[in-house]
Amino acid sequence: MGAFETEPFDTATVALARTAAALTQDGSLISVAGGGDTVAALAHAGVKDEFTFVSTAGGAFLEWMEGKPLPGVAALTA
Repeated sequence: MGAFETEPFDTATVALARTAAALTQDGSLISVAGGGDTVAALAHAGVKDEFTFVSTAGGAFLEWMEGKPLPGVAALTA
């Protein structure tokens, strides 16, 4: 949501991350997050381990979500 590394600019990012985590924990949401900065923001908010799935791969993660084959995964399954 923004420059989460610097207060008070982290307010919206932390609030959104905590809301998504709470909804995930009560079974209302399947939460998927990807990208190194996103993972860092979730860690900053203290909720990284409360999401359904977290990936440090940004662009590759988006391609996987689109259903595109990933070369590294394809090599392992060949």
